[in-house]
Amino acid sequence: MTDQDDRDDRGALRIDPVVVRKIAEHAADTAPGTTSVRRKLIGSHGSSATVTGAGDTVSLRVDLALHYPAKVREVVSDVRAKVSEEVERITSYRVLGVDVTVSALLPATRPRVE
Repeated sequence: MTDQDDRDDRGALRIDPVVVRKIAEHAADTAPGTTSVRRKLIGSHGSSATVTGAGDTVSLRVDLALHYPAKVREVVSDVRAKVSEEVERITSYRVLGVDVTVSALLPATRPRVE
């Protein structure tokens, strides 16, 4: 049996886009400067991502909120890098690009009751 036969017997690995999306959202949510959006009906909600691509390449779109006052360009640059690195590290997919939309700048809030 040759190495080629071993590779042929292994089969193929396909990572569902939902998994890639969750990896991207988690990476964006843990980047410094990002925050969750508080919504009345569903509680807090972190970033949201969409994934497009074919084969082993993907493009990502991430929508997120930042702490105010954040250096928007700096935080977005860090988010792009972190999302790309995590998706590539975990999935071995090549990330072609990460488009980021900042949908909110939210001030730090203090608890109402101390």
